[in-house]
Parts: sequence; structure tokens; C-alpha cells
Amino acid sequence: MEAPSCPALLAACLALQLATAWGDGCSSFGNLFTEIAENSTHGSLVAQLPAAGDTGSAGLQLCLAGADAIWFYLDGRSVRLNVSAERALDREELESPVLMVALTCAEDGFSPVEYRIIVQVLNENDNRPHFQGATVLTHNISELAAVHSVVFSTQAEDADGDTLMYVIDTASEMNTKERFNASAHIRVNVLDGDDQYPQFLPCTPRTHHGLTICTSPVYTANVTEGQLQVGTWGHWGWVARWGESCRAELAVSPPTQGGPLSFSPGSVYAEDGDRGLRAAITYSLLAGQESGRFHIDNMTGAITLLQAVESSRSTPAISLSIMASQVNDANKYAVTQAVVRVLAANRHPPRFAHPMYQAFVPAGAREAALLLTFGGHVLALRAHDPDFPEGVNPQVQYSLRPSTNHSQLFQVMPNGLLVARTDRLRPDQTYRLQVLARDEESGETANTTVELEVLWPGQAEPEVVPAGECWGWFQPLTPAPCKGGETALTTPLQRVLGQGQHSITLF
Repeated sequence: MEAPSCPALLAACLALQLATAWGDGCSSFGNLFTEIAENSTHGSLVAQLPAAGDTGSAGLQLCLAGADAIWFYLDGRSVRLNVSAERALDREELESPVLMVALTCAEDGFSPVEYRIIVQVLNENDNRPHFQGATVLTHNISELAAVHSVVFSTQAEDADGDTLMYVIDTASEMNTKERFNASAHIRVNVLDGDDQYPQFLPCTPRTHHGLTICTSPVYTANVTEGQLQVGTWGHWGWVARWGESCRAELAVSPPTQGGPLSFSPGSVYAEDGDRGLRAAITYSLLAGQESGRFHIDNMTGAITLLQAVESSRSTPAISLSIMASQVNDANKYAVTQAVVRVLAANRHPPRFAHPMYQAFVPAGAREAALLLTFGGHVLALRAHDPDFPEGVNPQVQYSLRPSTNHSQLFQVMPNGLLVARTDRLRPDQTYRLQVLARDEESGETANTTVELEVLWPGQAEPEVVPAGECWGWFQPLTPAPCKGGETALTTPLQRVLGQGQHSITLF
């Protein structure tokens, strides 16, 4: 760079007139190499120029020139930093960390001499590291990801060139005293992996050996023999995957005609166990002895009866195995049971042969005794149901009407026998007992009245049946004459008491 004359540089640089400089003059100067830290304050000493020569020398003129001269000014023999609040010496903002200016020395009677002042700007740790890109990021990871697998990667930078160290939520400087740090907020979404099997609903959480398992229901429905008639059945339960089961009673709903079977506790339905994936489910019936009678919709799980069941006696119930599997992975499946109960056609309600029966019981110290009828025979009530062979409906249950208010003194047994608390009865008392027979399957009822007379201890029961009346007893039965030409069937009391359970027929 050609050194301009000093007058031409007066507008661009600060000049120093050393009026007392004599002797060696400009020859005492030379190139200077120095350094200064970035962010130094205004007036900081950059370099100290050498003293002028001996006295008697001509006057000297010094000036600074060059593109970087704006950063400096001359103060006597000192070169100082020229900065302001708006223009700080920031190493990261400079095109080069080395500043170079020309020092021109002019002496009277001599040609100007140019020297170089080279200033290196030292780096200071004045910048925080920052992450590349956005500082709020979202990454997804499958719950099936292997341990030590890479979840995500990110990168931070530091303008000061420091080595960075990464820890959770921050990036920190390792080789600086200040240890500036920066943070990035990264949201990691754990996605549902395909590791669960389908589940039939409604399922019930159960704990087994410390593990909670959602156990599948046992679906139940009713069909009537000889007809394509469907309806709900009155109990259901759960079957755990390890083979245990439990059941709970539900109310019976009346059958409905046609269409898919109506199951309890609800329609056959399964869902993917991975709630976040919700894979499509397909249904099928596993092969079984009676599975050909039914059809299942592979998309909805609706089951339809295709072929009627001829007899409820030969086929009282049909068990179906239902499989629900994922459409995209047939190896992920679940199996549950559906029980279809075959009901006998209900054309007749149960009924008693007579609207009223006569009974006797002797008062005594015994806590309980069976009610007897004529001839000392045990009174056995049985409601007849023509829908069943021999008229015996196993679903009929007997009870005393609450309105009689004798539940503390009398009880009716499941087989139709009546028991009395004889220690609480008094001779010559009479009671009217209302006995109810209910078909638990159809809900139909029948009732009759028992007229009871309490006898004195040791008093014998009447031996003959009043004219026009016949009574029913335990089997085996033997004919006995009735008053008025009718026949009553009787059995000895000792034979009744000597047996455990009995089959009873009412005539």
C-alpha cells in the first residue's frame, strides 16, 4: 500500500505533532505486533510507540491509516482502542480476528516512512451455545424400541468454538471457566407398539400371580327347540386365560323372534389390545360338534342360528368357541366361549291338580315335622307341566306367599314337601298356607291352598278322604279306596322317612 502524504491523511486519521522530537527521527520506529481482548473498553492501551530521537532533530508527524484504523487513535506515544456503546470490539463480528493499520511517520526534509501495526483480537467466552434449528422439538419412539437404541439426535453450536458437553435438557461448555449453557425442550412421544392381543369386551381386570389380566366374558344366549327363535339367557361369567372361571346371575330377558342371537352380557365384540393402533378385527367360529348350525359375521361378530335344534333333552346346550384375530396379523388372536342354551317349547303353564289340600301335623316337642294328610301319609305338592315328560318341570320352584306371614313356622322344600315348626304350634290351631309354584325359565306361576289343622300329641290323622277329594303322594304309590267310590294313591309313612330324595307325582 502506497503511503499517502500526511496532509492528505489528516481528514481520516488523528495526527500527533511531536514538536520536541529531534535526532534519529522516523528511523526509531518499526513494525509492531500486539494483541487485545475482545470487548475491551474505550481507551484501552493497544501499543506503546518508541520515544522520539535526540534533541535538535526536525519535527515529526505521525498518523494512522487503513480500513481498520477506525478501531484506534493516537494519544501521544500510545495507540489506544476506539470503541463506543454502539460499536463494540466483538471478535465474532469481525471479518478477521487480526486488525492491521498503517503508521506513517513524516519528518521535515525526509520522505515519509510507513510501518505496520498488527493487532490480534483475543477470543473471550462471551457467547452461549445454541441448538441448531428449533429449540422445541417432538420425536416419536415405539414402546418396542430396544434398550440403548437411538431415540433422537440433536446438535448445538458455540460461536466461541468451545467444546460442548450434552446432558439431559442442556448443552454445557466443557473448557471454559464460565460454563455457559443452553436448553432445548424435546418432547418424546412413546407410540403404542403391536405387542398386545385382541380382547373380548366387556372384559374384567383380574390379578393372577401379581399380574393384571383382562379376562374375557362368556357370552350366553337362548334358542327354543324346533324354532329359529333367539333370546338372552339369565347368567354369564368370565373365563380367565389360565382356565379359571367365575359366574354371576343376571335377569332373564324374554326371547325375541328372528335375526342374530342376542347375547348377554352384550354382543360379541373384541378390540385390539394396543389401544393406540386399533387394528381391525375379524371373527370366526372354531370347528365343533354343533358349530355348523351357526354363522358368524366376520366383521361384526353377529351370530345367527342356521339350523333349528330338534330337542332340548338331547341337546340342552351348545358351546361355541369364538376366535377374534387381527386382520394384519393372524398370529395375534383371542378365543372365548359362547353358550347357547336350548329351551323346551313352552306351551303350557304349570298347574296344581286341586285348588286346596288338607294337611295335619301333631303339636309336639320336636323342632320340625313334615305335614301329613289322610291316613298319616306325607303331603307332597307337585305342579304339573304338560310341556315335560311325565309332567315334571325341573325349573319349577316352590315357595310360600309372603302374605301368609307364616315363614317362621312353615317352610316348603324344593321337592314340594311342607315342614312345620311343631314346637311352636298349639293343638286345635288352624292355618291357611298359600303355596306358589314358579317356572324360573318362563316366569309362569301357579298357586294352591293348604288347610292345616294342628292335632294333639298322639292324635291320629283321619283315615279316609272326604267324598269327592283325592290327594297326591310320594312314589311308589298303591291304590286305596276313596270315600264315594274314588281312589286315592298312598304310600306308608315309614317308607317316606326311610328314603333320602324322592320323585313326586301329583294326581
